[in-house]
Amino acid sequence: MSNQELNLDGIEQLPVKDFAERSYLDYSMYVILDRALPSVADGLKPVQRRITYAMSELGLSAASKPKKSARTVGDVLGKFHPHGDSACYEAMVLMAQPFSYRYPIINGQGNWGSQDDPKSFAAMRYTESKMSPYAKSLLQELGEGTVEWKANFDGTLQEPVTLPARLPNLLLNGTTGIAVGMSTDIPPHNMREVVSACVYLLDSPKATVEDLCQHIKGPDYPTGGEIVTPHDEIVAIYKTGNGTLKLRAKFENESGQIVVTELPHQVSGAKVLEQIATQMRARKLPMVSDLRDESDHENPVRLVIEPRSNRVDIENLMLHLFATTDLERTYRINMNAISLKGAPQLFNLRTLLKEWLSYRLDTVTRRLTFRLNKVDARLHLLDGYSIAYLNIDEVIAIIRSEDNPKPVLMKRFKLSEIQADAILDLKLRHLAKLEEFKIDGERKELRAEKKELEKILGSQTRLKTLVKKELLADVEIYADDRRTQIIQRAVAKAIDESALVPSEPVTVILSARGYVRGAKGHDIDVSALSYKSGDEYMASAQGRSNQSAIFLDSTGRTYAVSAHGLPSARSHGDPLAGYVKQPDGAVFSGLMMGANDLKYLVSSSAGYGFVLRLEDTFTRNKAGKKVLSVPKGATVLAPSLVTDYENDWIAVVNNQGRLLVYPIAEVPELAKGKGNKLFGISSKKFTSGEEFIVGATVIRDNSILKLDTGSRTMTLKQNDLDPYFSERGKRGTLLPKGWRNVKRLYTE
Repeated sequence: MSNQELNLDGIEQLPVKDFAERSYLDYSMYVILDRALPSVADGLKPVQRRITYAMSELGLSAASKPKKSARTVGDVLGKFHPHGDSACYEAMVLMAQPFSYRYPIINGQGNWGSQDDPKSFAAMRYTESKMSPYAKSLLQELGEGTVEWKANFDGTLQEPVTLPARLPNLLLNGTTGIAVGMSTDIPPHNMREVVSACVYLLDSPKATVEDLCQHIKGPDYPTGGEIVTPHDEIVAIYKTGNGTLKLRAKFENESGQIVVTELPHQVSGAKVLEQIATQMRARKLPMVSDLRDESDHENPVRLVIEPRSNRVDIENLMLHLFATTDLERTYRINMNAISLKGAPQLFNLRTLLKEWLSYRLDTVTRRLTFRLNKVDARLHLLDGYSIAYLNIDEVIAIIRSEDNPKPVLMKRFKLSEIQADAILDLKLRHLAKLEEFKIDGERKELRAEKKELEKILGSQTRLKTLVKKELLADVEIYADDRRTQIIQRAVAKAIDESALVPSEPVTVILSARGYVRGAKGHDIDVSALSYKSGDEYMASAQGRSNQSAIFLDSTGRTYAVSAHGLPSARSHGDPLAGYVKQPDGAVFSGLMMGANDLKYLVSSSAGYGFVLRLEDTFTRNKAGKKVLSVPKGATVLAPSLVTDYENDWIAVVNNQGRLLVYPIAEVPELAKGKGNKLFGISSKKFTSGEEFIVGATVIRDNSILKLDTGSRTMTLKQNDLDPYFSERGKRGTLLPKGWRNVKRLYTE
């Protein structure tokens, strides 16, 4: 680079911050105004409007033969919309899909996708298309001076700024779009209802949203279904322009089989069946025995759900499926659109209809004015023709004798330049006497039409009456019945998982290495079960298959695992760590199971514990729930079932062979915590490791206490326990010599 100073003359200098801010604002406004949001005038985004206009220019009306879609896309890209062909074609496909648009604008031939997979359409080189009859309502007044025009992207052609829609297409077909900083979600509606509301608003300009909702009951989706949102909430959505509503599938009971015949908008039947099948595989839907998709050409949606028996409550089953699958979906409503002033605006129902009616009245005024000008121009010509016919011989003589007859004719008969040119352009065959009668007849018709046009243009009431008549006439041509019903239904609610599982007796077995399994029945000989090499039995609990097994670990946390989901006892089981998320280094200490009101004794080797209700241990969190506070250096002892809190006893033994027995009622009942002192151990001796609790168990009526030393087992019946009875917190009584090295304490 030379040492000469850089010359910046003529170059705009701008801070990067200002340049970036201005550029992003320009981009965001482009996305909002010229890509993502529809106009309230015709309800179309720019790409949709350009596709529709390009097809009209290609002559692809509803009455014509279809042409390759690639031809249309090529015209749109080359003339009006310099963007990607795939995006343009996707927009075109959407306008042709009867399950996406309430009133499709394009009539497609070939593979245009299916409700199960809307994007499975064929490439544009294979499909053909033309406009649907409904598209005529968007285009038929286009050449009548009704809309503004602008230059296309390269300035070589003109395209309409909006289309002269005869119906409020924005509400009829709805739209979705994501711009920069805003989005739009306008649902489709029924034509009869919308037009009825428009007519009512023309007659009663001060009508409220509540008044309009007497005509427009709610959205009307092309795939049907049932809107279960209450009427008051729907009215609230229309008042604000945003909110959410719930759309539910429609089903029938055919001889005990559930047949889904209508799905929510943009929901795939295949996906719904997969969601139900997933629950069945996870054994969360035992009341369903089979699923079938019987959809065909005559029945686009026919999903069959077969209950296991006629005792299954179909209503409750469907409420569960509505809550857990796409058979019910929540749709967001956000009525953002480009107003007639060219700015984005959030409309409520009344302001949207008022805005469109304003556009429609203006469009009709422009159309009538355009026609009036045409009538005036034609009458002016006919007046000239009439003069010529009345003086036909003289006119012919002037034309034959004059080198430049035009000014002579204008001067002689007081004609305008336009009239003179028209007379000179007359063909000889039009000089017949019959033509004179035709001219007189046409003049009378045009004068009557002019008078009627001037009456309408001069009266706002007549103008509104004309708009109403045209709206009602279009309804007779294009409207159909409502497809989506609005019905008050019970709220969807997932069935509690325990209620979905049959209640059968089950025994849950936990091994020392943390493997868990379940066996049907309560008469299971756990000693006869096989274990992995190096593994052995730790604990078991009896309950029902629709209950959860509660596992207690060395950190004092409890974990709930559904019993019906456990592997069979015929196997070695699965690692319990696969069902829960334990802290590092934690090991399992035991398990509990049964009804919610059951009570268990939980304790630690530090000599503390309490009685808790089983319901206080339950959690859906895989990381568990902290129940027992474990002192530093202590271990968690196996929990023990309390059958009768008022009459059961507790037995506690320490590592020195001291046994203490006292009523379990002396142990407090808590929801969580460290508990009270069960056995008299000083903290100093426990910290040094000199003394600690080996086991604590509940002694039930007529049960036998067993003390296992590892090599032999001492059996103590209830009358053998008298020497060891005392109070909670005492140090107990030494066991006989040779039985003091107790490893495990349990009852039978």
